[in-house]
Amino acid sequence: MRLPSLMVIFIASIISVFTWFISPTPYAIALTQVKLFDLSYHECPPEIAKGAVTSGRNTMAANCFLITGKASNSTNQTVYDADIFGRIYDANNDPAMQNRNRLGSIAEVPPGIHDFELRVSIPANQPTPLKLKKFKAAGFSSSVRPKNLYLNLEAEH
Repeated sequence: MRLPSLMVIFIASIISVFTWFISPTPYAIALTQVKLFDLSYHECPPEIAKGAVTSGRNTMAANCFLITGKASNSTNQTVYDADIFGRIYDANNDPAMQNRNRLGSIAEVPPGIHDFELRVSIPANQPTPLKLKKFKAAGFSSSVRPKNLYLNLEAEH
């Protein structure tokens, strides 16, 4: 009785070891850091300024701002789906986006230095000028999101 159960375990182990070598393994996608600098902001043009800051069912008035700057990709490969992280403070040094570090993303950052732009909605009761701190981005060496997702999002706006 003990022999058949040991034989099953032995055969299952051999099969699992062989599948490690036989099955195709995907390439590891490493996270690549992108430096963000020369940051500034200005109010959105009227055509994209529509928006609101919502929390559940409560809607608050919001001001739209475009954060602009330079993104530096020091690798020799394009960085895809780079998430932008940072802190935005109001004139009183209060967080303008409470408990939110990820602010948006950049679809592609080719090697070198390139301009980027990020739209953010800040509650209207937050006094300006805004302070932009600890901005950085990190993305991948290949796209992790389908390209048609970006095309669909752009078509909707």
